[in-house]
Amino acid sequence: MKTVNVRGVELGAGVPKTIVPIVAKTREAIIEKAKEITTLPADLVEWRADFYDDLFDTPKLLETLKELRRTLGNIPVLFTIRTKPEGGEVAPSFEDYANANIAVAKSGDADLADVEMFWGNTDWNGKVSEVSAKLTGKIHSAGCLVVGSRHNFSATPAKSEIIATLRKQQDAGADLPKIAVMPKSKGDVMMLLSASYEFASQYSDRPFLTISMGPKGMVTRVACELSGSCMTFGAAGQASAPGQIQVGDLKGMLELVHRSSQE
Repeated sequence: MKTVNVRGVELGAGVPKTIVPIVAKTREAIIEKAKEITTLPADLVEWRADFYDDLFDTPKLLETLKELRRTLGNIPVLFTIRTKPEGGEVAPSFEDYANANIAVAKSGDADLADVEMFWGNTDWNGKVSEVSAKLTGKIHSAGCLVVGSRHNFSATPAKSEIIATLRKQQDAGADLPKIAVMPKSKGDVMMLLSASYEFASQYSDRPFLTISMGPKGMVTRVACELSGSCMTFGAAGQASAPGQIQVGDLKGMLELVHRSSQE
């Protein structure tokens, strides 16, 4: 499997990487949180821009991103607009969603952009949306990597459907396929881990992320090295998704699992 190198952070090799989200509403609060994160063991930062008050004011968006980049130095930045259908804060038109992502990609101040790969498609057995695939190509053309994502906040699909979703994202050009699902039982958590391992061992040619959310799925945020997931989300105060662990605790757990797996 090939790895992905982002500002010297190699995804898909060694200890899975920690990524910390920023979910603040104002520029001042975003930068204050970024300053805090620079003191924590975060390998990457996700800017959850769907929380940002001026998300669709492009000049303000890019000014805030530039200041965020200056504050974080060489820490890689993932830009994410999470929409309401996938658990986010906004419900934009696809045109507004795409324009914001393309502007950010062209700015050079974000290293990765999250693309919801099944835009408008609620059928878990459906295809990657054509508009999502085209947006992925445009973001690549601007020199930015793509995290292709899909979320299910109500259930955990069947193992075959989880694997199929990851394969579709990979085939559509996502540099890092991602899936996050909600477990209703311990069996759902084990199914996500099993699907992740099977995808890693049989189908994946690149790093990817899989998450079982909520308290039941918390173990998947720690056991990701065993299942094949290349990085995991940790919190710095306010979490952006259910089940996130504070990043300092998470880093220690990941390193412990890594050391144990080498013995």
